[in-house]
Amino acid sequence: MTQSTTRPRTDKPGARAPGAIIGRIVRANLPIAELYEDAVRAGEGLIAAEGPLVVRTGKHTGRSPQDKFIVKEPGSAAKIWWGEVNRPIALEHYDRLRARLMTYLADRPVYAQDCFIGAHPAHRRSLRVYTETAWASIFARNLFRRPSAAELKRFSPNFTIIDVPSFQADPATEGTRTGTAILINLAAMEIIIVGTEYAGEIKKSAFTVMNYQMPDEGVLPMHSAANVGADGTSVVFFGLSGTGKTTLSADPLRSLVGDDEHGWGVDGVFNFEGGCYAKTIRLSPMYEPDIFQTTRRFGTLLENVDLDPATRELDLDSDRFTENTRGAYPLHFIGNADPTGMAGQPRSVVLLTADAFGVLPPISRLTAAQAQYHFISGYTAKLAGTEIGVKEPQATFSACFGAPFMPRHPGEYAAMLAERLEQYGVRAWLVNTGWTGGPYGTGERMDINHTRSMVRAALDGLLDDVPTVTDPVFGVEVPTSCPDVPAAFLQPRSTWSDGAAYDRQAAALARMFVENFTAYADGVPEAVRRAGPAVAANDDAPELRVAGPGEG
Repeated sequence: MTQSTTRPRTDKPGARAPGAIIGRIVRANLPIAELYEDAVRAGEGLIAAEGPLVVRTGKHTGRSPQDKFIVKEPGSAAKIWWGEVNRPIALEHYDRLRARLMTYLADRPVYAQDCFIGAHPAHRRSLRVYTETAWASIFARNLFRRPSAAELKRFSPNFTIIDVPSFQADPATEGTRTGTAILINLAAMEIIIVGTEYAGEIKKSAFTVMNYQMPDEGVLPMHSAANVGADGTSVVFFGLSGTGKTTLSADPLRSLVGDDEHGWGVDGVFNFEGGCYAKTIRLSPMYEPDIFQTTRRFGTLLENVDLDPATRELDLDSDRFTENTRGAYPLHFIGNADPTGMAGQPRSVVLLTADAFGVLPPISRLTAAQAQYHFISGYTAKLAGTEIGVKEPQATFSACFGAPFMPRHPGEYAAMLAERLEQYGVRAWLVNTGWTGGPYGTGERMDINHTRSMVRAALDGLLDDVPTVTDPVFGVEVPTSCPDVPAAFLQPRSTWSDGAAYDRQAAALARMFVENFTAYADGVPEAVRRAGPAVAANDDAPELRVAGPGEG
C-alpha cells in the first residue's frame, strides 16, 4: 500500500531534526514491487528478462571523491583528519545549498526508506533515506538493514540522507567544486547528495558517518567483508573495490556475514549493512555462482549493466557504459548468508590487494607489525571505472583500505586493529588477487580457483606448518606449497619470463610503499616502520603510475 503523506515543511536553514520531512509529498517505505512500478512508469529503468531492474546512472558511473565535503563545525572539527581526503566546507555554504534544495523540493514528491545501520543492537543507527527516484529507494531498501513492522511504527531516525541527482550545486556561492556535491554534516547528522545518480554515494556517505562514530564506542569500523565457519569463528577480508572482497567472502563452505562494511568490537564482528553492492562485470556462473544468481532475481537492482532492448537478456561481459557495473541486492539473496549479521572473534584477517605490477606473492603470511604496515598502506591497483576518469589500473594507496570513508586519522584505526590482533591472537595474511607472470597488459589475472584454494587452506590451518621462504624485497613469508595450487605459482618471480624485469618492477613498487608510508611514520611504533619492504638504490627501477587517494 502506498504511504504518501502531506506534512508541514521544515526547510529553514536552522531546521536540523533528523528525519524532518523535506517535501510536500513523501512516499514512505514502499515495497519493492511498487517501487518497480514507479520506476518503470517514470522511465527510470527496464525490467530484465529474469526480473532485476536495470538502470543507468548517467555521466557518473562511479564515485566522485573530489566532490565530497565534510561541514567544518566546532563539534567534530577536532576529530577530523582534514586534507585531500576530508575536504572542509563552511557551514554557511551548506546552509545556503540546503535552503535552496528545500525550495527545489517543495512541490516535488520524494521517496523515503527507514532503515538501520549496524546489526549489533548496541551500535545500531536509525537512518532515513530520502530519494528523488524510485530506483534509488530500492537501492536504500536493499543495502541497509530493514526494520520490522513493529520497529517501523516507533521509528525515529538518528540521521538523514537526502539524494537529489537533478539538483545542481552552485560552486560560485556554495563552496563546492562542481554542480555535484556530497556534503556530510556531522552536527546535524544529515547528508546531502546532489548532481550525481550513482547510488554508491548513498552507501559510502553513510559508511563515513559510521566510521566517524564507532571508535568512540570501542568499535573498529572496517572496509571489509566477513564470513563465519561452522565453529563460529569469523574471518575478515580487508580490501579496496575490485580486490575480491565480495567474491571471496561469498564462500559456499562458510556463512556470509557481509561483503563490505563491518565493525569489530568486544563481541566479535558485525555487519553494518543488510545487503551487498557487488561488481557484476564478467561475473561467472561457475566461479561466482552465488553472486551470479542474484542478477537473475526480481528485487536486484543493476546499475549500468548492458541488456538487449528486445529480449531484455543481460550481457554481464559488456563494459559499454562502464567497467564499474554493479548489482545491489539484499543479503538474504545469498543462500548461506547469516541472518544475524554477527559473528564471533576472527581467527584470521586477510588483506587483499590487486597488484597491477605482478610482483606481490599470491599469498603470504604477515607478522603483526607487517599487518599494521599493510593496513595503513592499503595498496592495490585502482581498477577501471571505479572512479571518474580512471581508464586503466593505477597503483593507489588508500589508508585502512578505505581512506575516502575514514574521517579520522588512519593511525587511530590502525592502533585499534593492532590491539585486536594482539588481544585475540589473530593471524594475518596478504593475498594478491591481481596479476601474475608480468604486469597488467603482459601477465594474467590471478586464477580465482587458485585464490580460493589458498584462502581456504590458510583459514583451515593447512598452511600453518608449511615451510616458507622470505620474499627478499617485501620481507613477507611465502608458503612453498598449498593444496590444489602449483608450487611455481606461489613464487611470483618464477612466473615471469624475465627475472631481471621482475626485480626492477619489485624495486619500483617497494619504493612507492616507502614513500607513501612517510606520511604515517611518526604515528606508529618503530616495529611497524621497519615492517615495510627493503629499498635499495636502483636507478634502473621504472617509475610506476600512482593514483590519488580515492577508492570505490
